[in-house]
Amino acid sequence: MKLLEEIIANEGRVYPGNILKVDSFLNHQIDVDLMDRMGNEFYQYFKDRGITKVLTIEASGIAVACSVARYFEVPVLFAKKSKSLNIGDDVYVSRISSYTYGTDYDVTVSRRYLGSSDTVLLIDDFLAIGNAMKGLIEICSQANASIAGIGICIEKGFQSGSADLRKMGYDVKSLAIIDSMSEDGGITFRSEVSYD
Repeated sequence: MKLLEEIIANEGRVYPGNILKVDSFLNHQIDVDLMDRMGNEFYQYFKDRGITKVLTIEASGIAVACSVARYFEVPVLFAKKSKSLNIGDDVYVSRISSYTYGTDYDVTVSRRYLGSSDTVLLIDDFLAIGNAMKGLIEICSQANASIAGIGICIEKGFQSGSADLRKMGYDVKSLAIIDSMSEDGGITFRSEVSYD
């Protein structure tokens, strides 16, 4: 998605450890028009898959998931990172190791909202090594829910996540794929789709 690439190039900031900060438009301050356009891009790609739910992890994936779900006219369900008293014990649980924060945490989804009749589209803002998506896949497996595909706003193509998910048989649609980043701020995008 050319527009997303342009915004990343203009507003993204590269930090040591292959960290890309895009908090001015994606995961802190939110560009609502961009969210809407990304939602439509995912809808156009996945619209014939019979999707009944859009699933993400709090918090950064929620905004884009809502934009996607609006086009599909289905609910957004997000895995909670902290167990609240009002969700109860009847939950699916998956342990995830965070690349960005260097910690492990459990995510939970209420069994009430996800089941074997659901066809799910997984959505997130970033894909690096793929642990968050693998955690959501595990939750869908526990629920016997089908996965229609995975939508990612920004993929770090130089890390293993996308290749791992594709080897597992999932259709991954990334709107911007970064092939390399340098600490002087240089960002190189994949010019054509190639997943070798």
